Amino acid sequence: MPIAFIGIGSNLGNRIENCAKGVEEISTFTKIIVVSSFYETEPVDKEDQSDFINCMIKIETAHPPLELLSFLKSLERQLGRKNKEKWGPRIIDFDIIFYDDLIIETNDLTIPHPRAHLRRFVLQPLFEIAPNFIHPVLRKSVSELLSEVRCTKKVLKVGDFSTCYSHKSTTYPQT
Repeated sequence: MPIAFIGIGSNLGNRIENCAKGVEEISTFTKIIVVSSFYETEPVDKEDQSDFINCMIKIETAHPPLELLSFLKSLERQLGRKNKEKWGPRIIDFDIIFYDDLIIETNDLTIPHPRAHLRRFVLQPLFEIAPNFIHPVLRKSVSELLSEVRCTKKVLKVGDFSTCYSHKSTTYPQT
C-alpha cells in the first residue's frame, strides 16, 4: 500500500490542539504509521505573522493522491481554515510532501512538494520520522537535504503528540 508524508501546520488559536485534531481526523480516513514531534517554527515567505506549530505524519493509504488532497482540503475547511491570503495566517494547513516516489505536476497538485527541500520546518520533522527517505526528483535523502538547507528560521522541538495534546483518544506511534 502507498506511503505518504503529510505536513501539518497552524499559527492561529491553540496551534498544538489544531495540529493534533488534524492528526486525529486524518486517522479516520487513512492509517497513520507515525507522528513526528511538534515544532515551533518561524514563518517563511510571509514573515509578519505568528510562529507556527508544525509536525509531520507518515501514512499508509489506499487513496490515490488527488483523492487524498480532496479529503485534506475538505478537512481544512471543516476545521475552520479560511483562505484569505497566500501564505497568510491559518488555523490549519495540510500539505502532501511525498506520496511514495511519485512525481506529479497538475494545476491542483505537485508532488513532491515543490519547496519541501528548502524548508527546515518541513525537513526537521520529516528527518525525525524518515531520515533515509529519498526525494524522487533530487535523489537525495531527507538527511542530506536537511544538512544542505540554507533556511535559518527557528525550528524548535516543543514536545511530542502524547505530551502536547491531552485530549487525544488514540495512541499513535511516535519517534
